[in-house]
Amino acid sequence: EVQLVESGGGLVQPGGSLRLSCAASGFTFSAYDMNWVRQTPGKGLEWVSGINSVNSTYYADFVKGRSTISRDNAMMTLHLQMHNLRTEDTGVYYCATEEYVPGARGVSAARMQTVRGWSAMYYWGQGTQVTVSS
Repeated sequence: EVQLVESGGGLVQPGGSLRLSCAASGFTFSAYDMNWVRQTPGKGLEWVSGINSVNSTYYADFVKGRSTISRDNAMMTLHLQMHNLRTEDTGVYYCATEEYVPGARGVSAARMQTVRGWSAMYYWGQGTQVTVSS
């Protein structure tokens, strides 16, 4: 089964840190550029960060300098380490691919603006809730 399972979210105070994880299965994870996107109460759906198949990384301005994206192809996992969290980071975080993965079910797709231009994002996990609040 083609799956993306996000985890690692939670309630954290402003200034705190979280490490989000995404476990992939059922497809050739290493061949896909991977991303994190988020759904926030204030701004809706937005792109957060991306990493391509050769480990080049990209960040939205609002997380640049306080987040690190990484991937472990052997373990088929994607991570997002976030520091100095702000209340506006509150939202549901999803991992996403830039190409449709055959066999994925319940896929949501959206065009999003990234630092490399507009790109399609496909996500089908349950997401992980991040709440930043004092």
